[in-house]
Amino acid sequence: MTKLVEWLVGVTVVLVGWAVVSFDLLDLRLPDTYREVAWPMPLYLLVSFGCYSLATVGYRVATFNDCEEAARELQEQIKEAKEDLRKKGLKM
Repeated sequence: MTKLVEWLVGVTVVLVGWAVVSFDLLDLRLPDTYREVAWPMPLYLLVSFGCYSLATVGYRVATFNDCEEAARELQEQIKEAKEDLRKKGLKM
């Protein structure tokens, strides 16, 4: 099963559960407080997902590894390219 199918199944299960509680589709005769809590649940989940995403991106940016060797190699390649262009007559 691909990751997309896993996510689609999970979202479908949550949406069906939300619809059953919010609209009382199965005549479960749940108390009104359940509906009042379930009705804004998609918004709460969306905000929670946004917070999680921001935290994940922030953590990954904060722990991003510096590549000192790659930076030196890139600087050397830039110097070589400039020298090569100067030899070919380009003035910088």
